[in-house]
Amino acid sequence: MANSRNIPNHLAWTIISTVLGTLLCCPLGLLGIVGIVYSSKVDRLANADDVAAAQNASGNAKTWAIVATVLAAIGLLTNIWFRMHGGSEALLHQIQAMQAASGK
Repeated sequence: MANSRNIPNHLAWTIISTVLGTLLCCPLGLLGIVGIVYSSKVDRLANADDVAAAQNASGNAKTWAIVATVLAAIGLLTNIWFRMHGGSEALLHQIQAMQAASGK
């Protein structure tokens, strides 16, 4: 039997990645909430000596934390790229140029 104290709940990781994923990417970052729910189950299950379920919840929490982290990274890279290429003003000029070209 595994020691229930050694089962990571990944709670801090899921919270941070969910917040960053939502702020940097889009509402899809809120998928990390699923990881927060699983993270909150780990300790309760481990304290109830349901080690298999606690390990399963820990694995699910880690998976969803990875998803939220990837979304945060995509959002960060997108924001960096967007800022490096002129931001919203450059985008507006590009849209106006395309509209003017299609209007001729």
